[in-house]
Amino acid sequence: MMQAMNGEHRRILVVDDEQQITRVLRTTLSAQGYDIRVANDGEMALELMKNWTPHVVITDLAMPNIDGVGLVQQVRRASQVPIIVLSVRGQDRSKVEALDAGADDYVTKPFSMNELLARIRAQLRRSPVIEERPTTIVLGDFSIDMDARSVKVANHEVHLTPKEFDLLVYLARRPGKVVTHRTLLGAIWGPNSTEQPEYLRVFVGQLRKKIEPDPSSPKYLLTEPWVGYRFEPGS
Repeated sequence: MMQAMNGEHRRILVVDDEQQITRVLRTTLSAQGYDIRVANDGEMALELMKNWTPHVVITDLAMPNIDGVGLVQQVRRASQVPIIVLSVRGQDRSKVEALDAGADDYVTKPFSMNELLARIRAQLRRSPVIEERPTTIVLGDFSIDMDARSVKVANHEVHLTPKEFDLLVYLARRPGKVVTHRTLLGAIWGPNSTEQPEYLRVFVGQLRKKIEPDPSSPKYLLTEPWVGYRFEPGS
């Protein structure tokens, strides 16, 4: 019985036009104690959200009317609710567009239900940290003082250049979230740099040398192949 109470009072909106997927998600997530509502496309999801505020949105990409990317774009105009995208292999371009639009994570179909549950729990834990925007970020092995622009990793101070610091802070404010190359380039170097990924590769390499125990096998700044980077702050 305790397991079924894990999601008590937490509301999840599932958006997918495949009835088999929505049926499985509704059954499984409801059994975990989550309050579930289902929409068959982005248009229906936005209509539901006018009078019902979810704690997490799980959305497919390929749907009629308003697709997953369009849904993410419209939700982000008014809300920072965590959004997890469901994608099939071969949808990399749409997946990147969704992440650029503000989605927080993605799970590739076919997916493990245990993995999806873990991703949901992670977003529910992390979303308050993302929205608080503290002047000092204390997260896992990291302590980042925004005013002093100083960083400690596992209680050891590291010296970063201004761009390295900005890059780390941007990622640290989104722990566990996949951040695309384009988003990082635009945020740190400006909109005219979004097509120059060599900037990012160089600075990520430099940052890893300073914060990682073993830069050749990073544990904090992880690569999401062909998509971007994910920051994991440690225990």
